[in-house]
Amino acid sequence: MRRIIIATIFITLTGLSSCKKLVTVAPPTTEIESRQVFNSDATASAAVSGIYSRMMDESLGGFASGNTGSMTFLGACSADELIYYSTNTTQPSYYMYGNALQPTNTTSFWSEAYQYIYTANACIEGLSDSNSAVSTAVRSQMIGESEFIRAFCHFYLTNVFGDVPLITTTDYVANRYAKRTAQSAVYAQIITDLKDAESRLNADYSVVQGGERVRPIKWAAAALLARVYLYTGDWMNAESQATMVINTGLYSLIPDLTQVFLKNSQETIWSLRPVLAGQNTSDAQTFLLTAAPSPSLLNVSLQNKLLSAFEAGDKRRSVWVDSLATGGTTYYFPYKYRVGIPANGTITEYSMVLRFAEQYLIRSEARAEQGNLSGAASDLDLIRSRAGLGGTTAATQGDMLTAILHERQTELFTEWGHRWLDIKRTNSVDSVMTVDCPLKNTKWTTTAQLWPIPLTEIQSDNQLTQNPGY
Repeated sequence: MRRIIIATIFITLTGLSSCKKLVTVAPPTTEIESRQVFNSDATASAAVSGIYSRMMDESLGGFASGNTGSMTFLGACSADELIYYSTNTTQPSYYMYGNALQPTNTTSFWSEAYQYIYTANACIEGLSDSNSAVSTAVRSQMIGESEFIRAFCHFYLTNVFGDVPLITTTDYVANRYAKRTAQSAVYAQIITDLKDAESRLNADYSVVQGGERVRPIKWAAAALLARVYLYTGDWMNAESQATMVINTGLYSLIPDLTQVFLKNSQETIWSLRPVLAGQNTSDAQTFLLTAAPSPSLLNVSLQNKLLSAFEAGDKRRSVWVDSLATGGTTYYFPYKYRVGIPANGTITEYSMVLRFAEQYLIRSEARAEQGNLSGAASDLDLIRSRAGLGGTTAATQGDMLTAILHERQTELFTEWGHRWLDIKRTNSVDSVMTVDCPLKNTKWTTTAQLWPIPLTEIQSDNQLTQNPGY
């Protein structure tokens, strides 16, 4: 029977701080048989749900939290979406915004994501060996969720760092000296994990009391798999997976844009519940402006370039963007999340991770790549119609793909780094950032499209190599 590191399981269950790194985590001094940890449905479920709580814990870095250390914020800083005002050179986001991140001032993104992967691996191993005290249904669901988490974290790691260590075990020796794995192999494992998760996970939200959409189900795995297939150029499977999600009947494009980011909305495929009592998402607290941006704070506003990307009459411009006029200047900011700390303490917003609109955009692009322009236009026009716009005028494949990228820009802005990943995967990052970087008072170099491997990780693992340009 495999043995699971007790510290890892205990941390997952209690939400305490974890080891400083994944790949360099110290060997365990105390171990416990997995049957002693996963001795009931409740403990198995708690072990996995603890990962989601830690994802939203800003004290750990906030990779998934929506705060200034999150993929949402750092991705938007890297791309052409924000104006950044802080002069604090100790903040990684300062260098991220200037596309000048260095190995010595990188974020906790790497170690944090690998901690979640490591804990997911511990859960998979423990649940695979657990005794009959854990029911078959719960065991399958929790293994599926753990595979989903592992795939989710590997997805973002490989998209921001390139080739990264592929970690699928808790074995200390294997992890301690892990080498970088080719991105193609990382994607292959992501696909394997998501396909197995898709076969294991519940097909509805009954896994959580009240039907809350805060844990991944079958369709969350399918939605992420659709994205992965799109990123890897497997257009047929991208279309197939997106179609499966679209046809479930569980989701819809909400006509009222003010309702999209409310907790458990019909557009939510998977969200993360805030962990601080009486507070909504960190996304709102990160982006909402109540005073002029200060150089001493990590304040941002939206670039004029993004504002001008919205067509006349686009409801997303009027509903998802707000402004603050002060000192003779008007600052525009994202208004998808509307309340940071509610006056009455009632939580109304969860952090949206996977949402339904993306599936139409995925299917539209996959169809366009296969030459099905009418099908691509049909999906694209559903998004445009919800925004109050007329149908697309794109008539050629090239024009259609350009129109889809533009629609992704105005639909998914300041969400999970979509814009940053989109301009990279479509090979338009150089053309976009060559224009954008002078607006940031910096100069673009093509090697900046991959973030540097943290120097501390390379010093701890002599098998790791650095990305070009650093």
